Amino acid sequence: MSDSHPRATDSGFATPVSRALDDGRVWLAIAMGLGTLVALTYYLTHPYPAFGAGLYLKIAESVLANGYQPPTAITGYTTTGVPFAYPPLAYYLVAVLIDLGFDPLAISRVLPGVMTVVYLVPFFYLAREVLDSVRQAGLATVIVALTPVVLQWHVSAGGIVRAQAFFLLLSGLYCGVKLFENGRRWLPPAVALFGLTILAHPTYTVFYGVSYLLVFVFRDRSWRGLVNGAAVAAGGVLLAAPWWIGVAMQHGVERLTGAAATHGGLGGSPGAILGIIIDPIAAMNAMSLWYVLAILGSLYLLGRRRAFVPVWFLVGAFVMSEPRFSFVPGAMAIAVLLADAPPFRFSRTARRPTIRLAASAVLAVLVGFMLVSGGMYAAGAPVAQQNSLPAFLDDEDMAAMEWIYYNTRPDATFVALGDAAEWFPLLTDRTIAVGPWGVEWKTPQKYRHQLGLFWFLSTCNDEECLSAIMDRRNVKPNYVYVPKGEYTVRGFTQTQPPEMRASLLGNENYRLVYENEGVMVFEVLNQSAGGRANNEQARLEAPGFGPDPNLDAGPDPAPPLASVRLNQPNSVWYPSPSRNYR
Repeated sequence: MSDSHPRATDSGFATPVSRALDDGRVWLAIAMGLGTLVALTYYLTHPYPAFGAGLYLKIAESVLANGYQPPTAITGYTTTGVPFAYPPLAYYLVAVLIDLGFDPLAISRVLPGVMTVVYLVPFFYLAREVLDSVRQAGLATVIVALTPVVLQWHVSAGGIVRAQAFFLLLSGLYCGVKLFENGRRWLPPAVALFGLTILAHPTYTVFYGVSYLLVFVFRDRSWRGLVNGAAVAAGGVLLAAPWWIGVAMQHGVERLTGAAATHGGLGGSPGAILGIIIDPIAAMNAMSLWYVLAILGSLYLLGRRRAFVPVWFLVGAFVMSEPRFSFVPGAMAIAVLLADAPPFRFSRTARRPTIRLAASAVLAVLVGFMLVSGGMYAAGAPVAQQNSLPAFLDDEDMAAMEWIYYNTRPDATFVALGDAAEWFPLLTDRTIAVGPWGVEWKTPQKYRHQLGLFWFLSTCNDEECLSAIMDRRNVKPNYVYVPKGEYTVRGFTQTQPPEMRASLLGNENYRLVYENEGVMVFEVLNQSAGGRANNEQARLEAPGFGPDPNLDAGPDPAPPLASVRLNQPNSVWYPSPSRNYR
């Protein structure tokens, strides 16, 4: 291949542009520059972080409060808390940043964006080894920097954990390719990076292992390769032993095996996996282009008898069921298609200037479309779904949660509707009775129950629905936190109708204690579901639910609110004679 490495081009005849395109540093500068632009776009358009990281930051604060000793449980998420069985590496790094004085919300806005730029470095070197082409590796790095399904999980708030894991994964895969090709001097970094990936995130660990198996099959099917791969696996597991042994002793081995089943598990039926690839194309949105190009690139590579990347792409989809992993090889397949396949290669090989110009124009339009789409996605435009990168918090949520922190008992429990609930325990230091976050480390059944219960409560449109579900599920909060207008549930936009406010005000068992333009807080005066237990709605089962004696219930009602007025514009609160709780 003429552009495999800089030495492949005769510098005596190469133009300055050609020499630049054969320089990996130029491609890294371009890709990291675009990645920085995308990260800045996200930062400037999101005064609050996208999606959730309240639990992650709560864990980091708990680690810090415990003197950097691992806490047993994280309080605030369900009335019994959730076990601290997470791989700890990222939380300790965030705890150090908090200890140095950085604001947790600022960390969740800035750190993911920084990591989305940093992880482009190991991706480039990985792609260069896999594709044996500087130009194709550089183009693949540009593509992955702009791919919405990769950005979704890494530039958003949860990137404080996931983007770090992605960096370790890509670095480890690069070392793995070098290990299977060049021998054992790459064994120590491969072992270290696998161990660190285990300590960072379980899902990224699985993709690490699956990818190593494929590299072994396609690159080094020998006893030496088998021994090297086994050494990486054993060494990484041993390096992470202090964590997994501690979890097994503290919480039981089932904590390490059960969490994978809470998000649908790993793998899936052929129909489900096919849907992961076909459904985004059928949706006919901007992200459809990435899938079409990745499939065409895979077919082109298969036609050239270069099966590693296409198989990696398909196995990533089948085993992981997550596009963020499939588009590691997927971006490489797209790069090969755009750089080497007709008609795109005619931009440099055609003899007629008109053909070269036309091919170059098509290539420029496609790359330009990707650039614009990536920037729009980072800005929150609806590129690949209903709304891209929605923030779970806004100014009204922050004001309401500050009021709750100062004006409710520390042991008060809440049912918080909508995705702001994920941040609620961190920002209020209060407990939510319903929420799936962290419950995957209890049991899959409890996780599914909490997830479904959170969904049905958060999509209720009036008091009757809310009370019926809480009655039926034995949920007894002291307060309910109700968003007004538009809000999100699991990232999807919902609209709260006026009937919710009117029906809650019309029930004597709920008392409005705080309100601003975006949030209402009601005290629950009668723990028996607002006095609606005998109506028809209360007798209905929430869809998908059966009786669950393990559902966490709240404590006894809290006393009335404190009569302390905070300086919060556009808010109204309703004091009762009592004491200040803070």
